Amino acid sequence: MGEGDRVWRERGLREAVLSGDARAWQTWYDESFAGLDAYAVWRCGGLRDLADEVVQETWLIAVRRVRQFDPGQAAFAAWLRGIATNVIRNRLRSQRASLSPVAIPAELPNRTDTERQCDLSERIARALAVLPERYEQVLRAKYLDRKSVAEIAAEFGDTPKAVESLLSRARTAFREGFGSDE
Repeated sequence: MGEGDRVWRERGLREAVLSGDARAWQTWYDESFAGLDAYAVWRCGGLRDLADEVVQETWLIAVRRVRQFDPGQAAFAAWLRGIATNVIRNRLRSQRASLSPVAIPAELPNRTDTERQCDLSERIARALAVLPERYEQVLRAKYLDRKSVAEIAAEFGDTPKAVESLLSRARTAFREGFGSDE
C-alpha cells in the first residue's frame, strides 16, 4: 500500500472511530497490536510485565487522544510507538527518582539467574530510553525489524554508508548508556 493509500485509509478509520464505530477500533487494534507489543518488549529490554503495562497504557492514551492523531503526519503504528516511547521514559524516570542513591553491587550473594536477567533487562531498557530518537530508530530497524543496511537506507532516504555510520554511533551511544557491571 502506498503512502497516499495509507493516509486515506487511516483518515477513514480515524473518522469511523470518532463516530463511535467499534469495528474501526478493532481493525486498528488487530493490525497494530503485534507490532506495538514487539516494540514495547524490545524497548523494555525483554521485561514482559513492564512491556504489558506499557502496551496497556499506550492503548489507553491512544483512545483518549485519537482526535490528535493525524495520518498525514505519521502512520498509526508510528504514532503508537511514539506514545509507548514516552510511557517507557516516564516510567523509567519515576523509577529512577524513587531509587535511593546507594550503589548495589552487580553480584550479590544468592541472586538467581532470573534476578540477574531482570537487572540486565532493566539496564537495556534504560539505555534505550536515553538514546536520541534517530539512534533508537536505526537500532530498532536493524535488531528488532531485522532489516538489512540497504533496506534501512532506502527507508531513511540515506546511503548504506550513512546508515552504517549511524548504526555505529547508535551502538556506541547504547554502550555508553548501558554502562558496565565490571
